[in-house]
Amino acid sequence: MRITVASEPGRADRENEDFAGAVPGAALVVDGATAPPGVASGCVHSVAWYARTLGGLLLGTVTDLRLSLAEALELAIAQVGRIHSGGCDLGSPHSPSATLAIARARGGLLEYLVLCDSTVLLDHRDGTAEAVTDDRLDLLRPRIATPPEGADPLAYERLGPVERFAAHRNRPGGFWVAAADPLAARQALTGAVPLDELRSVSLLTDGATRLADLFATLSWPDLRTILTTDGPAGLIRRTRKTEAATPPASGKPSDDATALHWPLTG
Repeated sequence: MRITVASEPGRADRENEDFAGAVPGAALVVDGATAPPGVASGCVHSVAWYARTLGGLLLGTVTDLRLSLAEALELAIAQVGRIHSGGCDLGSPHSPSATLAIARARGGLLEYLVLCDSTVLLDHRDGTAEAVTDDRLDLLRPRIATPPEGADPLAYERLGPVERFAAHRNRPGGFWVAAADPLAARQALTGAVPLDELRSVSLLTDGATRLADLFATLSWPDLRTILTTDGPAGLIRRTRKTEAATPPASGKPSDDATALHWPLTG
């Protein structure tokens, strides 16, 4: 099992809120969801703490091959919740959260799980590259003016953009992330591919997929090629150059970026 990883904060003066790790037969990346400025999370722990703690515990639960990836994630979320439930308001819609992607080899299959906007990039032996990501957050954006089911429409209308997104977090019809509720794991996208159909798998936080899904300067096969030839560090270097030359029209000028590349042959 040969895995290469690169991870870099979006800004040199801020802590990296991503996490990546691997154990024999499995790998994962976790992307902590940065809290908007001035928004109280109700938690004494940082987003980076949450991402590292969840990722570390998840590396343990995915080794239990009796568990599905969703069950392993559910167990890890519950474990993190027990660690910081005493002095933290886990009921806050702004409590620390994270998106993630997992890959695991089991029984001749490459199993994968994606929750929110991290990506699993499957490199098929036939030369195709398949990106698996959870786009429910993006699908919510054009209809954010509509309150979630059961919400008071008048109260919702008075909310700002940040609070509106928070009201849809881990709600039916909204988007799902790892946070306080372990049952969010059951909403993750999961799948499996025969190992002998794949050359490699890559796990990417959204800061490392910008060339394909934000700037649209590269295709997913192009991204796969960079990961194969230049490695995760090469992909991040190229992303930073593009961000510096052409800052995105909206969102962060530069984001925490983590890429993990796992060759499955040779």
